[in-house]
This record gives sequence, C-alpha cells and structure tokens, in this order.
Amino acid sequence: MAFMRKSKFRHVFGQALKRDQCYDAIRVTRTSWESTYCAVNPKYLAVITEAAGGGSFLVLPLQKTGRVNMDHPMVAGHKGAVLDIAWCPHNDDVIASASEDCTVKIWQIPEGGLKENLTDPVVDLTSHQRRVTLLVWHPTAMNVLLSTGSDNLIILWNVGTGEAVLQIDMPDQIYSGSFNFDGSRFVCTCKDKNLRILDTHTGKVLQEGKGHLGSKPAQCAYLKNGQVFTTGFSKISERQYALWDENDLNSPIVIEEIDSSNGVMFIFYDPDTSMVYLAGKGDSIIRYYEVTDEAPFVHFLTLFQSRDSQRGIGFMPKRGLNVNNNEIARFYKLHNTGLCEIIPFTVPRKSELFQDDLYPDTASDVPAISAEDFFSGKNAEPVL
Repeated sequence: MAFMRKSKFRHVFGQALKRDQCYDAIRVTRTSWESTYCAVNPKYLAVITEAAGGGSFLVLPLQKTGRVNMDHPMVAGHKGAVLDIAWCPHNDDVIASASEDCTVKIWQIPEGGLKENLTDPVVDLTSHQRRVTLLVWHPTAMNVLLSTGSDNLIILWNVGTGEAVLQIDMPDQIYSGSFNFDGSRFVCTCKDKNLRILDTHTGKVLQEGKGHLGSKPAQCAYLKNGQVFTTGFSKISERQYALWDENDLNSPIVIEEIDSSNGVMFIFYDPDTSMVYLAGKGDSIIRYYEVTDEAPFVHFLTLFQSRDSQRGIGFMPKRGLNVNNNEIARFYKLHNTGLCEIIPFTVPRKSELFQDDLYPDTASDVPAISAEDFFSGKNAEPVL
C-alpha cells in the first residue's frame, strides 16, 4: 500500500466561473513570442490585444465582466507589437509594457479605469537596441524594473528617474527570469540552454549550469527557500520540470518528465504556500505541485482540466484573493475565442472562520526600500 503524504492542499479544487462572470470578446494578440499575454492585480486585468499598425493592450477593472465593446479604450502608445506587460507590485495603478519598438513604457491607469485611449506614458525607458521581450519588477524595492531584449541585454532601471542603472551583456537571448525573495539575486534561462544566477547589484554571474537540453524556451522561478524551479524540454522534446540548488547549478536536485506536448510551460509560484502551478501554452490543463524539504521535494497534487486550451494566462497576487471562500489562487485564462475565463482555486473547509494556515503573512504593496537604497547596495525582505 502506497503511503499518502499529508498535505492541506491535496483537495485544492479549481472551478471556472460562469461565462457571464468572465470577460468576453477580447481580441487577443497574434504575436508568436512566448509570453502569457495577460497580467492581473487586485484592481485590474490587462490583456495584450491585436492592433493594426502598433501595439496596444486592454485594461479592465476587475468587476467589469461581460462582453468587451469593440471600441473599448486601450493603452496604445507603442509603435510595434507589445510583447510583455507587468503590473507594479507596489502600486496597483502602474503597469509596464515592453514592445518590438525597442522601448519599455510605464503607464499610470486613471482611477476607475480608462475612459479614453491612453497614449502618453509616465516614463519612456529607451536603451535597448532591439525588441524588448521580458519585464520583471523588483519584489521589494520601489520603482526598480528589469527588462531583457533580443539585443541579449539585461537592464535594471530606476523607473523614478528613467535611467538604466545596470546593463548586463548576456551571451544569448533571455527567455525568462525571476528575482529571489529579497531581490538580491536574479535567475534567468537563456537560448544557449544555460541557467544562470546573477547578483542584481553588480551583474556578476554567481552560478551557471546546463539547464534543460531541448531547444524550446525554458522558464524559471526563484523559490523563497533559495531553490530554483524550471520547466523546459529534453533532447527528445519531452516536457520536464526540475528543481535546483541556487549554490550549485551543475546538476538538478530533481528532474522529472511531464509529458510529450509541445507548448511552453509557464510557472506560477506562491511563496506563502510553496505551491507551484504549471500552465502550458495550448494545454487545457493546469497542474499543481507542492515543494517541500523532504524527498522527492516536488509533490504532484492534482490537475485542473477543462475542454478549451489556453492561449495565455494571468495569475492573481495573493492580496486580490477572497479569503472568505478559502481561495488560494485565481487564474485568468485566455481562450482562442476571445474569452477570458476566471478560475478560482479553493481549499474546501467546513469552518467559516479565517483559515490562518492557508494565509500566512504575504507580501504587501508597501515597498521595503527605495530605488536609491537598492542601487546603493542594500537588500530587504518584503514588507508583509
């Protein structure tokens, strides 16, 4: 008889909302770049859209569900297609967008959402020579943003002053990246199949190792305990996940085959519950795992399955969840048909009281340090 590991997340249950509680008729972008096309925070949902002669994205207040009008106002200021968008963790009205026009723009969404097209960014960040493909906000320092582009550069920006403070030359295109818990290190996956950990103050490579051997983009997430979780492909194109020690990238702690589908697997990580959700592009499944300190370290919990495949996906930060329903995660799944489906994940409990074991203190929207402090060499854990 197999021993069942105890976990309070074994019965996590995902259930999509009815169509009229979701968003419909969104013209999702057709770009082929591997991005999630969608970003969400406790106030707004943002989706990159198809636009003629430029790049734009939609910002909808969360409560404004239903059909989206054809003439709904957009954020439209880029000359090329938008490839990535990211909400600022410390201000729910601020979003950054990266585009094929080599720029990063920072936008302030007016209170209550857009009444007309927004074409004037608060800040223009221009230093990349080629298209900008990835944006990651610093988790604890105010106004610090990291961008990467097809010019193989990683740039750390002080958004408040609009200057590129640190530029790091990489040997190849960066596919994905993630800061550690206090933002002092950054892990990235690269087209040369190597996994690297960088010091965010000096740009020095602290650790380097061969990651997944397949040629498709690998994804990575820095875990709170200092480990790194990656997804990618094997030489024979099977999808895998792996867990690494930040101080030794020579060989993974665990590496497991998942299946032989061909969609890139995006990683959504919740540091409070140590849960990892994997959503593959073109899949109709969201898998979830719990990462613990005991072998085999990554424990498969279960999967959420639906009929329709996901074109893109957004993940709600912890501050935006409904604690009264014991909701521990919420996904916003983009369908090819233009529907954005909301899928809350809950832990069934009989009690009506606040479940403090499901909701340990979480990162707040208050930055721990200023950009100036960070660029002068300081680190700080998130304010909880």
